[in-house]
Amino acid sequence: MAAQSNNRRDLYQEITDRIIADLERGIFPWARPWKPVKETPEAQPAAFFSMPRNAVTGRLYSGINTLLLWMAKDENGFAQNHWLTFKQAIALGGAVRKGEKGTLVVYADKFIPKEEHAKAREENRDPRPVFFLKGFTVFNISQCDGLPDSLGTIAELEPAEVPERSAAIIKASRADLRIGGDRAYYTPQGDFIGMPHPAQFKERVDFDRTLFHELVHWSGHSTRLNRDLSNRFGSQGYAREELVAECGSAMIAAAMGIEPTVRHADYLNSWLKVLKEDKRAIVQAASQASKAADFILAFEEGASEHPAEEMDEAA
Repeated sequence: MAAQSNNRRDLYQEITDRIIADLERGIFPWARPWKPVKETPEAQPAAFFSMPRNAVTGRLYSGINTLLLWMAKDENGFAQNHWLTFKQAIALGGAVRKGEKGTLVVYADKFIPKEEHAKAREENRDPRPVFFLKGFTVFNISQCDGLPDSLGTIAELEPAEVPERSAAIIKASRADLRIGGDRAYYTPQGDFIGMPHPAQFKERVDFDRTLFHELVHWSGHSTRLNRDLSNRFGSQGYAREELVAECGSAMIAAAMGIEPTVRHADYLNSWLKVLKEDKRAIVQAASQASKAADFILAFEEGASEHPAEEMDEAA
């Protein structure tokens, strides 16, 4: 049994090593990880800034899988952001082309060791499970032949209209947004977001990208997703929260069809330190980022019933 355990793939470490390698080369997997220069006739420009989804079910990938598929799309210059398994391709009457390399995606599973069962009985408590990752392989539809022509035409969220959508989210969420000053920040103590005026940004979309970052912090308040926001600047806990905000704001931007960018590259060394000391950190951060992005974007659903005010007037 011990030999089997030692030989089991450590997917946490594999994923972390890959993220670290990119970061050390100055590549941020959550910031514009696409290559629109490799356009092909079948390319859909709007899909360059999108969330990866399963081509058959239409379901969006989430958490660390979002980063893994963004990275694979970048490295291979795929025109589409739609993925499927080998079996799904065959079921549709198509096939993965010979020699094509798949992309790892993962899901969490758990088990309870025998020793934990015994210990729990002795201590009169419920046994604590051990969590681990299971992996499987997906392929981009660009790696397949014989798939239905309609595959990959799932409507993506259109870019543009971002200021209106941001304003709708703020209005529906009742987030306390205060315009003025020269800093962008969120304070858990006062539970409000401070932002410079949109006119102070070089491009209006930069205001919204920055706002998404602060909204992810806002989502972590104890009355919402309840993340630990008490860590001081410079601490590892602070760096972890910034990693969540970076990834979460990128997911929101991609869902809106706009290009994510790095908001706080100066945290690079802190992020590298966290990842090198904890192989589960990036998986946990990406999971929390997905939850934050979903939480924030959900406010759009009912916002259409209540027209949003102009963001400039949100103060």
